[in-house]
This record gives sequence, structure tokens and C-alpha cells, in this order.
Amino acid sequence: MDLAVTLTSTALNTGSLLSTKLAGKVSFYLFCRPLARGKVRGVEREVHERAVTEQLTVNGKQVVAYRWGDGKRPVLLLHGWQSRASRYAGFVQRLEELGYSAVSFDAPGHGDSQGDATTILEYRELIGQLQEKYGPFESVVAHSFGVLCAFLALREPLEAGRLVAISGVPDFEFLRDEFIGQLKLNARLRADLHQRIEQQLFPHLADPWAEFDAKQRTEQIGLPILVIHDEDDDTVPLAQAHRLKEAYGERLELTVTQGLGHRKILMEPAVLDRAIGFLVPESVA
Repeated sequence: MDLAVTLTSTALNTGSLLSTKLAGKVSFYLFCRPLARGKVRGVEREVHERAVTEQLTVNGKQVVAYRWGDGKRPVLLLHGWQSRASRYAGFVQRLEELGYSAVSFDAPGHGDSQGDATTILEYRELIGQLQEKYGPFESVVAHSFGVLCAFLALREPLEAGRLVAISGVPDFEFLRDEFIGQLKLNARLRADLHQRIEQQLFPHLADPWAEFDAKQRTEQIGLPILVIHDEDDDTVPLAQAHRLKEAYGERLELTVTQGLGHRKILMEPAVLDRAIGFLVPESVA
């Protein structure tokens, strides 16, 4: 645990002894926000700058969407928490070479989009807007939190032929539990956060934990799935990929990598080869 996390943990847990309500409000605020915006990296800049951009709107927030190509044979790219669309620069180049169009967006609070927070439901709304304009999609590629958003959207409204899920979060409980574990929140704050998620983040859902669980209602996801996960991923452990494999069985292929962690994996040439080969089987014929 780094110093900032340690200090935050101490402040929240100590503060909860005086006022669980106040400390819980702060915990919930932190849970909902990425707090840091990913910047365009040097290796991504050329791809990022030549994208065709457009503006989407969700809950009053202006969102930047990107398209590479003429919009034909579209492939949807979904980024993760504290990330941005430009992280898919390697995928964009490969897809363009094969005659596909890459489509993506920076979620609210991420990249060049407005806001300081987002939710899985906002992801779904934005995906729906792109579906109306470009869909059905040939395929979807998602990373980390984007994987959970992809599974939810594939139930409705997203239509796609294949899914590549990289370093994926399988359910919303994982996000809650990881946040609690990182900050070592005490029992008061754990219960308070759980209640706030249900009552403030998703007040119209009877059971958001089941609704946002990619391992449930698997019969609603009929497309072929490739999961790529690194055994050294310290953000989303490999065990989460195995749980997806157990849920989907033979419909899901699992590829395990080594030494790439959670973020470097997106730019690894061997991962790009595996993903593109799955998305475009004729490319490896």
C-alpha cells in the first residue's frame, strides 16, 4: 500500500468512528471517480490525432467519440478505468490494415470527455448511441472495466459478432471488494458503501449485483468469446478469467500470458496477433 492510500485509509477508518455518514460519503465519492485521467502517450499520438471525432452526450456530459476508417465493418473498442480510447492505437492500426473501422469513446471523467465520474449504465447508454449510428458491430474489444460494460451491453442494445475481453472485470462485486480491500475499510464503511451503491448509484435496480455480473444469464450472450489475461495481473487477478471460463464453457477461449500485467498487455504484439486472429480468422489463414 503506497503512502497516499495508507493515509486515506487511516483517515476514513478513523473518521468513521466519529461519523460513519461523513466518512462513508467520502468513500463513496472516491469509489465513483477515476481521480486521474490517462494522457495520450507518444506511441499513441499519431493514431489519436488522425481520428474522426464526434460529440455524444450522456447525463448532460459531453463525451468525445472516435472513428478510424469510413465506418464500414465497424469494431467497437471499450477502454477501462482511468484509461482512454487512444490505448487501442495498436488495435486501430491492425484493424485498418484489414479494412475495418475502429470506433471508440472516452467515457465521462476519462480522456478528453467532460465530467469527473461515470457508471456502467453511462457506458451502456454511450454504446447504444454508437450502435444506432454504426452497428451492428463486427466485433467488440474491451479491457478491464470495459469488459464488464461490454457483457452488460451485449444483452441489450449491443449487437456484435465476436468479443475479445482483455484483463476483464467479471462482476460489480469485484470492484466493490477491491476498493474495500485496497483502503482496508472497516465494517461500518463496508456496509455503508454497499448501501450507497444500491441506493444512490443504482436506485432503480432491485439487485445491481446480479444485473452487473457477466457470469450470470450467460444464455443471453450468444457470440464467440476470447478472454486474454496475464498471470501477473495485480489489478484483476487471473482467477477472475477462470471464473468467466467456468461460466461460459466451450463458448469461451482463454489465453493466458506472462509478464505483461494489467496495462502493458494492450500493446503486446503477441496479444494483438491473438486478438486479431480471433476477430478476423481469415487474417491468419
